[in-house]
Amino acid sequence: MSASSVRDGWLLAAGTLTVVRWPSPSRVDRGSAGAAMLLAPLAVAPIGLAVALVVWLGDVVDAPPLVVGLLAVGAIALGSRGLHVDGLSDVADSLTASHDRDRSLEVMKGGTAGPAGAATLVVVLGLQAASIAALVGTDAAPLVVGAVVCLSRAALTVCCVAGVPPARASGLAVSFAGTVSRLASLATWVLVLAAGVGLALAAGLPWWRGAVLAAALLVGTLLVLERCLRRHGGVTGDCFGASIEIALTAGLIAASIP
Repeated sequence: MSASSVRDGWLLAAGTLTVVRWPSPSRVDRGSAGAAMLLAPLAVAPIGLAVALVVWLGDVVDAPPLVVGLLAVGAIALGSRGLHVDGLSDVADSLTASHDRDRSLEVMKGGTAGPAGAATLVVVLGLQAASIAALVGTDAAPLVVGAVVCLSRAALTVCCVAGVPPARASGLAVSFAGTVSRLASLATWVLVLAAGVGLALAAGLPWWRGAVLAAALLVGTLLVLERCLRRHGGVTGDCFGASIEIALTAGLIAASIP
């Protein structure tokens, strides 16, 4: 991977996954797209920091934990322009609309939230807020929540790993699907495991709690990916967003269990 691909990948990841304004990449090709997916956990560090600040301030002013949790979830959605929650809603609607692949993809492309999408958002965002609320008051809460937000973006290296096709002949996924080598994806998740163990130790927890956190992130990602592959025959941009949201939810639940 060339230096220019890494630079363009960073700009592509940061510009796409956060509200922070960055210069446009000089070129978007499969090399820079793959780099963007690998750099995603680092590129969303501003969101992780913002959420950590919300959790810290909430604890300082002794705000109700659930209020802090809801504000943190709002900050996550705002920091990513609501891109991933929109994807989660669209995927939920598509999976409940029809067993027919083409009809399912058509519903997902519609962009409006139906009953299944709305209900899914309530449950998933509620679980995220409740999990963050359970962490509020602990010394490591800001660090844990901010880190899990960043680590959840490693889901993209699974969705875009070599061998996973796009569901459509056009759309966002065409540029990103299959751009991450299996070795690079594996290396990313080894780093996620290491980060999870380090996070657990920093929080004064047994090291294996970090391994459970990493496993939860990966399982959440794989559940969404497997469902999308079975129903749609490939991945879409909405599948990317849904995998991130479910990975984040699974990671926060794992982190919040006493």
